[in-house]
Amino acid sequence: MKTTILIHCPDQSGIICAVTGFIHSHGGNIIYLDQHVDKQSGVFFMRLESDFAESTSLVAFEQAFDRDLAQTYAMEWNLHSDDVRPKMAIFVSKYNHCLYDLLSRYRSGELNVEIPFIISNHTELSEIAQQFGIDFHHIPVTAQTKENAEQEQLRLLKEHQVNFVVLARYMQIITPNLIEEFPNKIINIHHSFLPAFAGAKPYHAAFERGVKIIGATSHYVTEDLDAGPIIEQDVTTVSHTHSIKDFIAKGRDLEKIVLSRAIKLHINRKTMVYNNKTIIFT
Repeated sequence: MKTTILIHCPDQSGIICAVTGFIHSHGGNIIYLDQHVDKQSGVFFMRLESDFAESTSLVAFEQAFDRDLAQTYAMEWNLHSDDVRPKMAIFVSKYNHCLYDLLSRYRSGELNVEIPFIISNHTELSEIAQQFGIDFHHIPVTAQTKENAEQEQLRLLKEHQVNFVVLARYMQIITPNLIEEFPNKIINIHHSFLPAFAGAKPYHAAFERGVKIIGATSHYVTEDLDAGPIIEQDVTTVSHTHSIKDFIAKGRDLEKIVLSRAIKLHINRKTMVYNNKTIIFT
């Protein structure tokens, strides 16, 4: 039985020795360990993968870990069993490139998740959900219906015990209520022109300025629009020989790649958030 433990706490001497010794004393075999110290804030971060015998009680282990270690070192920590596949809900609007990419990766086994449903404020992509055999829920959003729409979204997320949400080009602002229910568990993707080229046609504006690179950014959603902790980014070069159509095609390719990388990092418990900043373990 493989587990992953994520820890952060005030930096002090002896943490690694204490944690690894504790796992060993409870029959665990550490197969991966990575750690980082933020010198500026004095915070210690660690990620461990361990193998335990099938007979091991994870509940008893967690209770002992919390009592004997976590309280002593003032740890914020959590343990995840790799036997449990997280449930990922997808929110989309009309753009289909990220949705197609994620569902293709899911079908091929590249994404070790369950996808109980897709939510959209439009109906255009329902056929894609049907093609992949995933439930599709059309929840329209207007200024007048936004509160009711959010309540329906939350109902579905709780009913299906969803662990995290992916905004695969969902063109609606996520409300504070939803963010509060899923802190650092809503992943967004957008182009990396913000804030220089905000608005409805960023690639057109960038083309007019003659930019030399374009990019994509995936981040956790916070109440500050597009300012949440960054998970993954990438860029590609462009030149005067490229058209606006080329810009858009390159940008969408990047969005697909960056979003899938961010999701894999999240699924594999390789991200930790502290003070609106991510620690990404490799």
